[in-house]
Order: sequence, then C-alpha cells, then structure tokens
Amino acid sequence: MIRKTQFSDTREHLLATGEEIILGKGYAAVGLSEILGTAGVPKGSFYHYFRSKEEFGVEMLKRYFDNYDQRLVDLLVNGEGTARERLTVYFSRWIDRHNECSCHMSCLAVKLAGEVSDLSESMREALAVGMSRVILRIADTIRAGIEDGSIAPTRSTDDMAKALYSLWVGASLLYKVQHDPAVLDAAMQQSTDLLGATR
Repeated sequence: MIRKTQFSDTREHLLATGEEIILGKGYAAVGLSEILGTAGVPKGSFYHYFRSKEEFGVEMLKRYFDNYDQRLVDLLVNGEGTARERLTVYFSRWIDRHNECSCHMSCLAVKLAGEVSDLSESMREALAVGMSRVILRIADTIRAGIEDGSIAPTRSTDDMAKALYSLWVGASLLYKVQHDPAVLDAAMQQSTDLLGATR
C-alpha cells in the first residue's frame, strides 16, 4: 500500500494509489471506493481534484507518461554508451520488468491500451499522446545512433521507432497471454535486426 506521507499533496497521493491498484486489476474492475479506501482519502477530496473517474484516468495516464519520459531522458538521452547500447538497455529493461513482476503489472500503457481505448475517448487520446512521446524518444536515439555509427541507416528513423515500439508493446501483450519468455527474447532479436549491422 502507498502511504500518504510519501506525497506532498492529496492529488498526487490519489494518482499514485490509483495507478498501483489499476496496474494490478485494470481500469473497469476498480471502483472509486477502493482507490479512496486504500488512499485513506474522503470522497469529497476526490471530487475536489477530479470531476469523474474518467478524468482521474486521464490525469493518471498523463502522470504515468511524464514519469516514464523522465526515465527515458535519463537512459536514452543522458545514459552512457552508444545510442545503440542505450536502446539495447531500454529493451532489456522490458524483459527485466516481466521477469521481476507478475506479467499483469509490468506497464500501465500496455495494461490499459486494449481496455480503455474503446471505453473512453479522452483516455485513448492520453494513451496516444503518451505513446507518441515514447516513439519520439526512440526516434531521436536512432538518429543519434546513425550519427555515432552504432545504428545502420536502413530506413526512416520515425518508421523504425514506430516498428520497435509496436514490436515491444505487441510482445508484452503476447507474453501476458502465453507467459513465455521466448516471446520477449524474439522481440530482442528482431530489435537487433531492425537496428541493422554495426559499422
């Protein structure tokens, strides 16, 4: 359980608590009463910050992608090694998360993409914006890799970034169904192939 004292304000506490619960159970299966009960926050406080559960879901996704983007900056922009090495570490972390956590708790974007895209247009848009930011970070890293000679310029960097992110999102979904680590190993091999031979 997330303790309220970890956060400086109630809004952040609610979002963090909701993310933890929804990551495990999904969006539709979680009611506001469970989030509020776990957070130890009265119902009136929730509606002070959010007009509805849907708005809460949108803000939760924005927060998730803001935090995720900061981790991408730390790794892909400011990390050590060539751009190819930084991307390889990024993809390796997808595998590590699945190995360390139960398969349903690895990534909020993967968890909710299939569930909420047909339920909420505003949450679908938040997912689309957040995922596009991830793809842009990957594309920028591919461009850096072409410049440093660690990635072969075999196709459009934007197309390659979309293909790589789609590959890992798809592999994560397949892993959720099959519980087979070979799915993620195959994604790593395909990622290596997409990045081309090093010079």
